Amino acid sequence: MTTAQYSQQTHHDLLVGQGPRILAELRGASKQYGDGLATIHAVRGLDLEVRPGELLALLGPNGAGKSTAIGMLTGLTASTSGSALLFGHEPHDVRARQRLGVMLQASGVPQTLRVRELLAQFRGYYPAPLSMAQVVAAAGLAGLEERMFGELSGGQQRRVLFGIALVGDPDLLVFDEPTTGLDVEARRGLWSTLRELARSGRGVVLTTHYLEEADALADRIVVINHGVEIAQGTPAEIKSLVPGRRVRAQSSVSTTTASQWPGVVHASRAGVWLEVLATSAEPVLRALLDTDPQVTDVTVTEPSLEEAFLALTHDTEAAR
Repeated sequence: MTTAQYSQQTHHDLLVGQGPRILAELRGASKQYGDGLATIHAVRGLDLEVRPGELLALLGPNGAGKSTAIGMLTGLTASTSGSALLFGHEPHDVRARQRLGVMLQASGVPQTLRVRELLAQFRGYYPAPLSMAQVVAAAGLAGLEERMFGELSGGQQRRVLFGIALVGDPDLLVFDEPTTGLDVEARRGLWSTLRELARSGRGVVLTTHYLEEADALADRIVVINHGVEIAQGTPAEIKSLVPGRRVRAQSSVSTTTASQWPGVVHASRAGVWLEVLATSAEPVLRALLDTDPQVTDVTVTEPSLEEAFLALTHDTEAAR
């Protein structure tokens, strides 16, 4: 599953600046449902840009507004206020939509059509689609072409939906939880394809609950909670927003003892391994060596993206 299998030509005009520098954008976009006391604010004044040649990961807890933001960006959901542009046009404009590929969690794909029939049907919507062979190779669908969609496993169905998103050879691709239900090998293959898509000059937007996926793939991350942006930056920049270090060691020290050391935020144990998340590593290292002179295999690392994400969203909840 690599774009080299279906497209040797990169979108060079986007890379060298002849094309638009912003493929899609939200400006002060809000979406609310209901009115009065029953009003639900799904997204509030969100600014979002998708640029050519980058993979943007949109992260947030369940109900944070990620799918609503994706819907406004792609024209599937009308904003209550603010604006949305897709290739400089209204998102529902056919000129913009022909340059867009979307893979959503809910597909609505007919269960009784064969994979080949589905791909052929969606290819007909685009002026210059990829060939059937290119899509089959890119999405890893070889051998599934004559199977009915409803007979496929969940992971196989996700691969078909991934192929449908690619059929128009789009400049912008939006993937909402694309690797849900995939095995490890299929996930890694899809990761490779997503990287190639961005490297070719296309814009790629990804929502995912797998934070290691966002850490491995994203050029830029936007974290939202309760419909508002709470952080934005590269994976390293997001992780740097949470001060602290993780100390891991083989030690007999109990988590109860470790939790009482200066600056310790959390202590946990997995077998012989003690892990301590603290605001600073030095006081923890001194206390660890004083308490357990036999300690071995000590490592100090920065917090993971998951820890940063949990801290950021927890701070938002505390502020509310």
